[in-house]
Amino acid sequence: MDRIEKRIIEIIDQNKDKLLAFAEEGYRTAEGGFEEFKTAARVAGLFKELGLEVRENIAVTGVEAQVGSGEGPCVAVIGELDGILCPAHPFSNAETNGYSHACGHHAQINALVGAAIALADSEVAASLGGKVKLMAVPAEEFVSVAKRKKLMAEGKIKRCSGKSEMLCNGDFDDVDMALTTHVHMAPSESDLLLGNVSSNGTITKVVTIHGKAAHAAAAPHEGINALSAASLALSAIGLLRETFRDEDGVRIHTNIVRGGDVLNVVPDTIVVDGMIRANNLTALEAASAAFDRAFEGCAHAIGAKADVESWQGYMPVIYQPTDDALRLAAEAVNADGSLWIQEATALQKNAASTDVGDLSHVMPIVNFTHGGVKGALHSSDFEVVDEEKALIIPAKMFALSVYHLLKNNAELAKQEIAEYKPVFTKQGYKEYVATFK
Repeated sequence: MDRIEKRIIEIIDQNKDKLLAFAEEGYRTAEGGFEEFKTAARVAGLFKELGLEVRENIAVTGVEAQVGSGEGPCVAVIGELDGILCPAHPFSNAETNGYSHACGHHAQINALVGAAIALADSEVAASLGGKVKLMAVPAEEFVSVAKRKKLMAEGKIKRCSGKSEMLCNGDFDDVDMALTTHVHMAPSESDLLLGNVSSNGTITKVVTIHGKAAHAAAAPHEGINALSAASLALSAIGLLRETFRDEDGVRIHTNIVRGGDVLNVVPDTIVVDGMIRANNLTALEAASAAFDRAFEGCAHAIGAKADVESWQGYMPVIYQPTDDALRLAAEAVNADGSLWIQEATALQKNAASTDVGDLSHVMPIVNFTHGGVKGALHSSDFEVVDEEKALIIPAKMFALSVYHLLKNNAELAKQEIAEYKPVFTKQGYKEYVATFK
């Protein structure tokens, strides 16, 4: 372990009580996507305490600070501000109508601020051959279409998630690669899982089926039953499922959110929400088109009309194996050999979705996930059970990974950037997502 590694670990250990208190406050005060005002203010306040210049109100609530000013690559270190709506969680926030950190984003933010404390140290900062963007980003969790429409009408956002909004607004234009973390998402019993496991992308649907009202008993023949059209379409989707390839990980979820108003009138307006998932863009687009055909064709068969809105979701996360910077960071945090560390493989899949997928299509992602928690994600039984593994080690991993990427004139960072083949340029990404609402 070299002098800077020792210094990083020493700084974070010296600030352990501060970090644990910061995490505990965050755990009890979760907020929803694009509404993380108090959480963002706490992050900004800590950055300012470190003497960093801070940008606030990025994509509504995002916060950004920078360490280093060299000519080398720019590495973004990312933490997510939002919680998940889970009122049953014992530490759900009554002030935000039941949001909680049942997905562990408070641990991410803690890793971000812990890394900031270490990287802002003058000795550590001087060792970096590039820039570090410390980014607290909003709205990683799914934001409902109704909420998006309201925010869009108010002129606050144009895209569906925090990272997509920031990509489209140019906040990542100067970023060459990103460093991310999360509590384990793919099944793992290890303390650290190094590498970026692939995950599904999503497209969200809102289908409005228009029929014709009539007296349900006296003159049903004069009506067009929009609910029947919806039922037929849902059956068609059920039959379509056997046509999807297993390796594409396709999932389709639906919910009838308006199903008729009164029993004695033929329902003339039905609204169905849907979500399409797949682990690659080709399969995602094909399943999306099949969904549209099912509703449009079945509505036509009944004599109704289906208007299908396709809303941008998240791109699939592209698998990226463990890199040397992560390995070196893990060796340093595991100097006593007490941690169980694994490396991600291409066979591991995460059926859930995250907007880290959008970033993975335009830049290399250095990612690790960690333990120290138990219970199911997004559930009332989720909790931190080992503060060291969940709240302190991730901060060390963030800071140490940045150091190894940017030491020696950013040798490792430059190598990874050169080897990565993006799916989209940043401008190409903006043009692609503009095809959605």
